[in-house]
Amino acid sequence: MLSQLVPLILFGIATGFSPGPNNIMTSYTAFNFGIRKAIPTMLGVVLGWTLLIIFLQLTSVVVFQRFEYIQTVIKALGSIYLLFIAYKISFAGQTTEKKIDPKPVTFLNTFFFQFVNPKSIIVGLAAISMFIDVQNNYLRDSIILTVVFFFMAVGSQTAWCLTGKYMRKFATSQKFIKNFNYTMSFLLIVCVILFYV
Repeated sequence: MLSQLVPLILFGIATGFSPGPNNIMTSYTAFNFGIRKAIPTMLGVVLGWTLLIIFLQLTSVVVFQRFEYIQTVIKALGSIYLLFIAYKISFAGQTTEKKIDPKPVTFLNTFFFQFVNPKSIIVGLAAISMFIDVQNNYLRDSIILTVVFFFMAVGSQTAWCLTGKYMRKFATSQKFIKNFNYTMSFLLIVCVILFYV
């Protein structure tokens, strides 16, 4: 693993910082509600992702090999949840006859989402299969992988939070805010589509 530390970090950057459901939800929350309200969203992602990585290392691929349908169920649940979040984001802040008070994505939303997020599960399983030597130094490799992915999650969540907050400076009209929310919602729907391509 030590010889593969640089490839692991590059893998973590590529997967952690690329647009995905977690980053989009964090950016949306920071844009609409500010950095302080986005902290629970980010913590949910970071802690949920780290626990998912630990869980996947303990159970590894064996469970998915033995029970293939579990992957399909997780993929379906994750897709449904993302479409629900996309709907909520799309109509956040819009005034109708019955006023709906938009709310930030919460800690519990993002924490539990990690366990049905197809991207997180696929990335976690890919990293485990590529960077952990099951025969030798399994514990050491697992600890290194967990630490690297924890810091990648912290870094990516911070970057996307700041991006959302920075974009808010350009939000001079209600139309811009509405278009930003539509864009975030659309990106989440694209994520769902890409799970099945």
